[in-house]
Amino acid sequence: MHSVISRASVVRPLPDDDYAVTAEFYDVLQAEQDEARVRHLYGRAAAGARVGVLDIGAGTGRVTMMSLRESRVGVHAVEPSRAMRAPFMTRLAALPRGLRERVTVHPHCLGETGLRGVADVAICHNTVACLAPDARQALWPAIARALVPGGSLLFQLPPDRLPRTDVVRVFPRQRIGQHEYGGHMVMSAVEGRIRTRCHYWVRGAEGLLREHTETFWMWPATRAEMLEDLTRHGFTPLPSRDDPAVLAMAHSE
Repeated sequence: MHSVISRASVVRPLPDDDYAVTAEFYDVLQAEQDEARVRHLYGRAAAGARVGVLDIGAGTGRVTMMSLRESRVGVHAVEPSRAMRAPFMTRLAALPRGLRERVTVHPHCLGETGLRGVADVAICHNTVACLAPDARQALWPAIARALVPGGSLLFQLPPDRLPRTDVVRVFPRQRIGQHEYGGHMVMSAVEGRIRTRCHYWVRGAEGLLREHTETFWMWPATRAEMLEDLTRHGFTPLPSRDDPAVLAMAHSE
């Protein structure tokens, strides 16, 4: 019997929501590219789900929305950031009732949700790299509990090394009405971590209207290190996927 542990709880807001700035700009600047990438990386796995799909680090909902389209099962979306949940919930509210009823949003980290045996496919997109080593180690057993025996986990691998020099990625400019949105991010090696600094701007006919900066941290890890960690928690490798940036594992216990 698949179940969710019933418990009363108080959702504690994050002391500093790392996505308070980015939540406004993420869909505007990255949605189109990310939506296509999510479909390419995980669409086949979601379509094969027979029990449920678990979306870990749902963000503004790209994996969840894709999973709803590709599958006929329930989706559990885990997103502790209130800032990212706001556009996600608005997106869900606009769906037809039949689709909305298949989604449950959990405003906690996965280990706090009490989910057990609710999915046979777990997807963790653009999230593992942002977890410090201790948080990463706590994630694997929580995923194992949430999966049924034989369930699969697919996740985007973190960078395998620190960047030797600053890496700059420019976001494609987007126009909404009379305003143009844009920005860039810079990835730098700082004391064994990767600092990702995102800079956003909005311009109108009169010039720059506003600009914002937000910083995230990432922790590199090699594919071999990820395999070793997951093997200790009862996962075994699945055949390689089309994209080497994704690791696919099965949980046998």
